[in-house]
Amino acid sequence: MGVVNVTPDSFSDGGRWFDTTTAVKHGLDLVAQGADLVDVGGESTRPGATRVDETEELRRVIPVVRGLASEGVAVSVDTMRASVAEQALAAGAALVNDVSGGLADPAMIPVVAASGAPFVVMHWRGFLEGGNVKGVYEDVVTEVFDELHARVQAVLEGGVAPDRIVVDPGLGFSKQAEHDLALLAHLDRLHALGHPLLVAASRKRFLGRVLAGPEGEPPPARERDAATAAVSALAAQAGAWAVRVHEVRATADAVRVARAVEAARAAGPAPGTPTRGAHPGPGPGTAEGAR
Repeated sequence: MGVVNVTPDSFSDGGRWFDTTTAVKHGLDLVAQGADLVDVGGESTRPGATRVDETEELRRVIPVVRGLASEGVAVSVDTMRASVAEQALAAGAALVNDVSGGLADPAMIPVVAASGAPFVVMHWRGFLEGGNVKGVYEDVVTEVFDELHARVQAVLEGGVAPDRIVVDPGLGFSKQAEHDLALLAHLDRLHALGHPLLVAASRKRFLGRVLAGPEGEPPPARERDAATAAVSALAAQAGAWAVRVHEVRATADAVRVARAVEAARAAGPAPGTPTRGAHPGPGPGTAEGAR
């Protein structure tokens, strides 16, 4: 899932794709680099960001969704507003990615249920205008699992079909670096929710913390793409349905390698591989044979 932020204030690439023509071109470039989905959003969800009004979000998002869909691109709309989701779906979007999981706008779940579109339900504890709110956990993996499970149940009760739900642990949302890393280390636990898993780690603060140099200064967001690709490979290995990234090519390559290794593991030992307990004699691959 490639990201197109049609915003002036995104933490990672704010303003770069702000006009419709540039945003559509960028989305097409992401597809050319290997994106299967393009996630279009018109409202920054970084900590401290001020919400844009509905009219402005629609102005930013709908022309880009329409432009990409008309080119045959599978488009996801990243929004917390039911009205934006509804108009984006009418303009050709195929999936709704709501970081609030339907909590920010009570009309969201009925709109998604009526459309039949897939719906990303993310772990969310509220708006972040005041910073990283409610980020206290005793056992982050268990608590995120339980809260996501409760949210999925609410979405199901609202009429969204079980096979239309995707779950997202919400890395960086009301979480510190240690929480994000623990969730990545235990993605297998989240599979027990019974729904495809989206991992959105791209360029996030916890990667900056991991990469911080001796002075403890994290690198800028756009210098975290190699780290993002590493997380993407790990997520693929852990069975994620998709990864959401800003720079697609490196992640597409990383995921391809992870899948190839997985296929090799599934195929079993290579022909001629010694079995446990076997003691082959000297040969080109031994110290004695190399003399």
